Amino acid sequence: MNNMKNILKNILLITSLGFVSNLVVAQEDKALNLDALLKQLEQGQFAQNKQNVQREKEFAAKRSEQDQMLRQAKQTRDAALANSEKMETQFEENEFKLADLNEAMNKRLGSLKELFGVLQQVSGDTKSKFQNSIISAQIPGRAEFLDDLAQSMGSTSKLASIEEIERVWFEMQREMTESGKVTTFTTDVIEAGGNKVSKEVLRVGPFALTADGKYLDYNGTTGSVAELVRQPAGRYGDSAVALQQSSGDLVEFGLDPTGGSILKLLVQAPSLKERVEQGGTVGYIILAVGLVGLLIAVWRFISLSIEGAKVNRQLKSSTFKDNNSLGRVMQAKDDFPEADTEALELHLTEAILGEVPKLGRSLSIIKVISVVAPLMGLLGTVSGMINTFQAITLFGTGDPKLMAGGISTALVTTVLGLVVAIPMTLLYAVLNTRNKSIVYILQEQAAGVIAERAEAHAAATSSNKA
Repeated sequence: MNNMKNILKNILLITSLGFVSNLVVAQEDKALNLDALLKQLEQGQFAQNKQNVQREKEFAAKRSEQDQMLRQAKQTRDAALANSEKMETQFEENEFKLADLNEAMNKRLGSLKELFGVLQQVSGDTKSKFQNSIISAQIPGRAEFLDDLAQSMGSTSKLASIEEIERVWFEMQREMTESGKVTTFTTDVIEAGGNKVSKEVLRVGPFALTADGKYLDYNGTTGSVAELVRQPAGRYGDSAVALQQSSGDLVEFGLDPTGGSILKLLVQAPSLKERVEQGGTVGYIILAVGLVGLLIAVWRFISLSIEGAKVNRQLKSSTFKDNNSLGRVMQAKDDFPEADTEALELHLTEAILGEVPKLGRSLSIIKVISVVAPLMGLLGTVSGMINTFQAITLFGTGDPKLMAGGISTALVTTVLGLVVAIPMTLLYAVLNTRNKSIVYILQEQAAGVIAERAEAHAAATSSNKA
């Protein structure tokens, strides 16, 4: 009904439009009377009614066609609903059947289900071990097999075959067997410079990889073998070379039971040169001062040793020579043969005082260095701590590396100051003892000369009285 109303409205609208259009045409033609205009309107209305009848027939024909399409759509819907109910019923029946089949399978599996669970767990754990084991550098692909097996058993509940179970056992047994071997194999090695070169690699069980006397690192993630950028101390490298060149003899070799973790920490330890560099400018000054003190100490030690040997030879000789301090002091006896005891004593004292500065030359510098070195170390410590607190003020305490420089300077300069001060103190004590021993000999011999001259004067005086 609504459609019919809409159609009638459209017809009236079209009729009105036609009327208006005819009226406009009539005006354009300039009709001369109302009769002619009325006739034109009647003719236009008759033609419009005829068109409306034709349109109503077409609409009725199309409406029957649409009714047919609606009936077909309803039939299709009813068929789909019936099929859906049928499929839903079939789905419920299949769920019940599947539950019954799973229950029957679990009953038949019995203890095998527990076995496959343990196998899955062992495969996952062993995969992690194989991935980080350096034996995988020689025997690749083991971890991938175990990973695929563990994932397939976990995600799809797939049961492992006899061949897969035997391979898991075989790979575990091969890992244990290879762990007790020292063997060589050829593989690509990434050198420290970045070049990849095929080399003969020596594997020491699951502990170490070496090539050309250098230790190697195995990356389990990428499966690559690379030289350590920093190699351990020389004795470890020497043992690696000796092991590669060995023809079956026993060789001392350092093993890393952690599979490389300790070795990486070992190579990160700073060398002596790097520790000195951590001391900064103050550290270099301390070492320079210590070197100067050491050179002076060596020079004075050699000089005092030579002087001591000359003095000892002079003690055994009755002829006084001027190439040693004792000979020069004793010459005062010959230079003043007629002097009395007091005058000779003054001359000998004067000669000894002239020799003492020569014997103790530059020893005070060594003593000063032994005192100044720890003070300079303390200066470096204070400077380093100032830098540390400045870093904390600017960046906070979140990153320890920012504070490491100041702390290293503080600690290293203290150590360097003590390293210089302790030997300088000992060297000063040794040299001062040698110096004093020679001075004591001079004083002893001078006292003997004075006593001898006093006895001679006393004997001469008594003979004159007699």
